[in-house]
Amino acid sequence: MDLPKLPPLNLEQIVNFYTPKSWGISDPARFAALMEEARQLVTPGSYLGDNLFTWGRNNSLFEDTEFRNAWQQNIQNDADQAIAWRRYILACAAFHCVQLEGDFVECGVYTGTGIKTVMDYLGGPSFPKTFWGYDTYDYNPVEGHRFAGQQEGFFETVQQRFANYPQTRLIKGFLPDSFAQGAPERVAYLHIDLNNAPGELAALEVLFDRVVPGGIIVLDDYEWAGVYRSQKKAEDPWFEARGYRVFPLPTGQGLIIKR
Repeated sequence: MDLPKLPPLNLEQIVNFYTPKSWGISDPARFAALMEEARQLVTPGSYLGDNLFTWGRNNSLFEDTEFRNAWQQNIQNDADQAIAWRRYILACAAFHCVQLEGDFVECGVYTGTGIKTVMDYLGGPSFPKTFWGYDTYDYNPVEGHRFAGQQEGFFETVQQRFANYPQTRLIKGFLPDSFAQGAPERVAYLHIDLNNAPGELAALEVLFDRVVPGGIIVLDDYEWAGVYRSQKKAEDPWFEARGYRVFPLPTGQGLIIKR
């Protein structure tokens, strides 16, 4: 396939990004005012959103034209906009993994925006891999994590987004039982975003050994504290028992490269 090319770099161009969407803020109005003041005090190249504030950065995701187009075309809510950097981590991992043997897998699909952004970045309807998406879709099995739209008929709505993407396999059901409906023998790319430790470990028990050498695993919640800290607590010893250490990313994700 023809991989997306980076445009020539304009050394004079500096990209700033701001979105008001973050989580865990007790006084949003005061926080917004203080962060606006902080943004005026730092050098250009700032990113503020998704609980992440950086400055003096290239913000490469916005200079990658193919990614920026794929991301913008798939924004469906405020969170999709805010987690742009997280989505670029997925896109860069996919850029690497699409050149390996094996299928793509996402566990925890919600509206399908993560899958579709990656596919659109790497060919859209011509994406050269089978992409498996596992989720309960119409309901959320994790207490306190029901998302907008998760009701009867939601699965069909997500399916419709991929009507022109025949290489997508959306599997509805509770993991790991739903793997019985179909699962790849070899995996190049694995994105896990199940919001709970038992579900993520269950997915890893089935899929980890199927990830090919050089394949990449991204754990969406790994480096988030609070209610997600239990995932790190469970996943650290699981990976350490296999001789792996998770790369903690400032986006809140964790990354593993299979050897």
